[in-house]
Amino acid sequence: MEGLQAAGRRSLVDEAIEQLREQLASGVWPVGARIPTEHELAERLRVGRNTVREAIRVLVHAGMLVSRQGEGTFVRSTSDPAAVLRGVQRSGVRDVLEVRAALEAEAARLAAVRHTAADLARMRAALAREAEVMAAHPERAGREATVEHDLEFHTAVVEAAHNPALTEVYRYFGASVRESMRTAFGDRDMPEVVIATHEALVDAIESRDPERAEAACRALLAEPTAAVEQLLAAIAARK
Repeated sequence: MEGLQAAGRRSLVDEAIEQLREQLASGVWPVGARIPTEHELAERLRVGRNTVREAIRVLVHAGMLVSRQGEGTFVRSTSDPAAVLRGVQRSGVRDVLEVRAALEAEAARLAAVRHTAADLARMRAALAREAEVMAAHPERAGREATVEHDLEFHTAVVEAAHNPALTEVYRYFGASVRESMRTAFGDRDMPEVVIATHEALVDAIESRDPERAEAACRALLAEPTAAVEQLLAAIAARK
């Protein structure tokens, strides 16, 4: 491998991080490979070992590297998760909503097969709280008064799939959808929540029929998706 460029004086750690990130992205060290020692990297970067150590620590925290006691540091991912998340944040509300829908539909399928009695109880409890808030605040029903409880319900569905990776990805997209919609439309124009379609999803999951659960999930998401499309069209027409 060709030597790395010497890091500049302006920000040694940042320069080291950037050069190591570039090496990872270009595939110089494939996933699973052990990267050179701190001493070797320090020589190639022409910086101190403390600078290299800090750069590695940052990339470990970012999920690109993993350190194993007594073995060294290994490549976990050649793509920077932070860059991926920044890309999501720059995406439009429709884009993020479509990804969230795809995640929820698959989660519903898995939940139909893997759910427990406790999972079902959690979903129904979240719906009960949501219905209670809607009844107490009819003037705001289905909008900001129920946002948190609605997200709680959908998260319960995803967690019933018992796939930790899916759960973590969904948690990010769930928050992104909420913030994107509030930014684009404001609380007053948030799509309304229909309790009946949510209850139908729980019933479908309880039936342990993956196809029925997926269909119920897509039916539930069809109304808010259509509402978002209408709001986006209205905004575009005003420009």
